Amino acid sequence: MTLLGRAGSGFRRLPVVTRLVLAVALTMSLVLTGAAGLVYWRVQTALDRQLHDDLAAYQHSLDRALRAGTAMPSGPSGSLYQVLDDRGRVLAATDSESHRALLTPDELSSAVRGHAVRRDVGSLLPITPDTLRLQAKHVTVDGAARVVVAAVRRGHRDEALRELLAQLAFASGLTLIAASYVGYRTARAALRPVERYRAAAATLADGAQNLRLDVPADRDDEITRLGHTLNRMLDRLEASAEREHQFIADASHELRTPLSLLRAEVDVALHRPRSARELTDTLRSVDAEVQRLIALSNALLDLEELGSTDHLTRAPVPLAALVGAAVAPHLRSAEEDGRGLTTDTPDASADVDARWLVPAIGNLVHNALRHGAGTVRLTAAVHEGRLRLCVADEGTGFPPEFLPQAFDRFARAEASRTSEGSGLGLAFVQAVATAHGGTARAENSGGGAVVTLDLPC
Repeated sequence: MTLLGRAGSGFRRLPVVTRLVLAVALTMSLVLTGAAGLVYWRVQTALDRQLHDDLAAYQHSLDRALRAGTAMPSGPSGSLYQVLDDRGRVLAATDSESHRALLTPDELSSAVRGHAVRRDVGSLLPITPDTLRLQAKHVTVDGAARVVVAAVRRGHRDEALRELLAQLAFASGLTLIAASYVGYRTARAALRPVERYRAAAATLADGAQNLRLDVPADRDDEITRLGHTLNRMLDRLEASAEREHQFIADASHELRTPLSLLRAEVDVALHRPRSARELTDTLRSVDAEVQRLIALSNALLDLEELGSTDHLTRAPVPLAALVGAAVAPHLRSAEEDGRGLTTDTPDASADVDARWLVPAIGNLVHNALRHGAGTVRLTAAVHEGRLRLCVADEGTGFPPEFLPQAFDRFARAEASRTSEGSGLGLAFVQAVATAHGGTARAENSGGGAVVTLDLPC
């Protein structure tokens, strides 16, 4: 792994607040460096322009005085000059510069050929004494070649730039510290709800029940939306756990009886030798209990699957085909019992999940045939985007005390407790209606029991 890759990996392992502060600090460093560089460049350009103007004016006055043969003028404070021949000998100079050459041999040669020479002597940093900016030009005096070197001191200019650098460094440092502190406080404040959510989730992992995150209701930002999402997830987890507990409780409650009966039948059969007829009767009894176990297990699994289904697979289905598929399995039993079974469906379609709705309607028809009397009537109607399915019989109706719990799991009217059935049929019907976003209602009419499904379609 390269050094850059190791640095990136190490950065990603840092806490989020630390990464945010480092990102803010790095960004501010770049911004402040750019701003300081711009300010420094503008001030340096202004000072250099002024220094260049002073140097050019002094050079011009020296050239005129040399051609006129007059005394060399004094320039700006601390300025100096030299007049050289084409061999570099000093012909005239400021008193302090009469013994040193301000130009190198290459610079002298360039100036003799007529090129302007400009150079700085000394550096801004580190600080060096006697800093100059010089300019040399070729001048012809009485047919002889001369090189006039004019120089001005850069002390005030360099001092101003060094002071500017110090002030910029101080201001940038304070700004960077302030920005990092503000970034740290902002990041901590922004991530505090996340830490609170994490602590709550840890509490949930430790076994806390009915836990919900405290999400502010007066704002709508990324953190609050995260809180609402987590609360919805907790709702679904709790609902899933409740379904699991309900399934386990229902299964243990209802499967115990048929399993006990099966064991009793087998124990009796094994207790002493049995005739072929007795063994056949025992096997038939065992088969009946096994069929009951299969039906009960299928009903419980259907309820569990339906309760955990997030989205139904809706599709347009003709009502006649939907009702026909639900009624067809019961036509023969109705005919054998001498019962009427009629349907009334309009020529319309409904947007429903036929996989679940067909067995739900079938359960209602089966219940009406088994517990009711007379003709069973199934009517369907679509009005203003809602499907209304009604199954009615001509019997005595539901016992009044049974109606409030008609759709509870394993709820059965007293009259039917000795008959076959698990008490899950109406619970399944209500689960299908709820999954479709509708309702199921059981009631008694003047002529028998009526169960109505009202679904959006």
